[in-house]
Amino acid sequence: MTYDYLIVGGGIVGISTAWQLVRRYPDKQIMVVEKESHFAGHQTGHNSGVIHAGVYYQPGSLKADFCRRGNEATINFCQEHDIAYEQCGKLLVATDQNEYTLMEKLFERAGENRIEAEWLNREQLNQREPNISGLGAFFVPRTGIVDYCKVTDKMAELFKHHGGRVKLGCEVLGLEENDNGIRVHTSLEDIDTRYLITCSGLMADRLVKMLGIRPDFQIIPFRGEYFKLPPEKSNIINHLIYPIPDPEMPFLGVHLTRMIDGTVTVGPNAVLGFKREGYKKTDVSFHDIKEMAMFSGFWKVMRQNLKAGLSEFKNSIFKSGYLELVQKYCPQVKLSDLTPYPAGVRAQAVAEDGTLIHDFLFVNTQRTFHVCNAPSPAATSAIPIGEYIIDRAAEIFE
Repeated sequence: MTYDYLIVGGGIVGISTAWQLVRRYPDKQIMVVEKESHFAGHQTGHNSGVIHAGVYYQPGSLKADFCRRGNEATINFCQEHDIAYEQCGKLLVATDQNEYTLMEKLFERAGENRIEAEWLNREQLNQREPNISGLGAFFVPRTGIVDYCKVTDKMAELFKHHGGRVKLGCEVLGLEENDNGIRVHTSLEDIDTRYLITCSGLMADRLVKMLGIRPDFQIIPFRGEYFKLPPEKSNIINHLIYPIPDPEMPFLGVHLTRMIDGTVTVGPNAVLGFKREGYKKTDVSFHDIKEMAMFSGFWKVMRQNLKAGLSEFKNSIFKSGYLELVQKYCPQVKLSDLTPYPAGVRAQAVAEDGTLIHDFLFVNTQRTFHVCNAPSPAATSAIPIGEYIIDRAAEIFE
């Protein structure tokens, strides 16, 4: 048979899109293919579980709009389907005068993005968080925590309930597009579809290349390493604790995160990965390394961020350097408290000129639509992102 829509990718963005697509077009034949044996196997299942409020993002950007709406949509979804979540709120803490100045600008941006935030002086910070040190902070009450694997699984369940079909363990190996549709060559079988939507995360650029398109960007993997605090320190914080981020970097710095299961994680850092889906320091793919080395944008971004990259790499090797980042605002954390926790890998789109692409990036043909960069907070924003993808695809496919 020929499907009306085929969606590649079983992370939260792909499943959110599929779930909303089958609700909008209940008479269409829709299938999701995912190369892993389960959903949310990569970025969705290896993130910090935060329901972001949208403080950081450029006002008017897709990220700012998606995150603000996604925060509300995610919480509503959890409430409707009885998924555990908690709006514990987040504190952004300034530990020196430079960070304090940056914090003032960030507080203004929160207002521009219509995000509720409360300014705290040093005394007010100490009252809220006795174990946190800083010159001041601001509190974002709408930030929450959830298990995004459970959110994804529920969306997949709803997708199947409405007639959607799923093939797990089904890797896409090639794509052929013609005027009538697309033939998708997979590890299980060839599948014909009228239209194709890909939400393939770490493999996004490779799916585009399968259509003979030369993208002007490449996915560069950055591994985010986490630690976990021991159970006796699980009450060391009352909220999520974030440092003031470096405005030149797309990452938010090492933070303390309360997880929905009651544990507290420390992280992540951001070190170059030597394998796109490599979660251990020892994971290496010579194919992935060769591909990076042949991409001019890789060398440019490495050169532009050499100092920061070396610092992150050093802290990855020496746990004491990682600890210093945490002790700036939480001196009670000791080296022995940093116990192992699974890492994540972020799919960072990099342009040919070495620019880190911060916002969402899409590529399309007559019958295909590709999500090529879905940066954090994509998990928070998955519901409005899915809606946007469907709207854009409908315009293109007409």
